[in-house]
Amino acid sequence: MARMYSRKKGKSSSSKPLQRTSTWMKLKPAEVDEIIVKLAKQGKQSAEIGLILRDGYGIPSTRDAYKQRVARIMKKHGVYNEILPEDMYNLVKRAVNLRKHMDNNKKDYTSYRGLELTESKIRRLAKFYKKQKALPEKWKWNPEKAKLWVK
Repeated sequence: MARMYSRKKGKSSSSKPLQRTSTWMKLKPAEVDEIIVKLAKQGKQSAEIGLILRDGYGIPSTRDAYKQRVARIMKKHGVYNEILPEDMYNLVKRAVNLRKHMDNNKKDYTSYRGLELTESKIRRLAKFYKKQKALPEKWKWNPEKAKLWVK
């Protein structure tokens, strides 16, 4: 599939191995739950927790090893941030930072274009999440309210 905002084609990424079990993992599911809850209480998002588990604890995938995703474990223990879905939260955070940058640098047209692209991604993702019922039907992108969502 072609890229949306550039003239490039293709998708370059590595693929996961077919073997889903890892022999070197010695942690039990309860211990992994404790680690995930501890990291979530420190303010880490589920993607960051997955990276820490992979790099620090040698767990390549919690989904394959323990049959649960990191976000679901966080929801089960009540430490998941439910303001916005994680990917949308990251885009909103980026848009807020770009708006702050644009207040100080009025003639930075490259950043202005990046802000337009980011906000259009937010609107498209909001349309998807409204259909999935992850966002309320009346949710609308508002840059002023977004400052309150992002800490």
